[in-house]
Amino acid sequence: MDGRLVNIGFGNTVIAHRVVAVVMPASAPMKRLREEARSAQRLIDVTHGRKTRSIIVTDSNHIILSAVHGETLSLRLNGNQPPAKGETSEKGV
Repeated sequence: MDGRLVNIGFGNTVIAHRVVAVVMPASAPMKRLREEARSAQRLIDVTHGRKTRSIIVTDSNHIILSAVHGETLSLRLNGNQPPAKGETSEKGV
């Protein structure tokens, strides 16, 4: 397993192999998932007050709200996108 960190917005990162799913936040089931996680204290909000554009589900059953689009996160998780402006790549650190 790799310990590769993936930027999920505003300098926040998640370990790639711990991500189970990246889902869109608009559907009713995802809204319920968010509220259940909030009441169980498993919700992590890294949007910095911006609109939630994706929800990340981890293997520890934590729910992470991100302001980065799900498609962008998927590309980052797959390693198909260069780091965002101002970031360094894992290889160049």
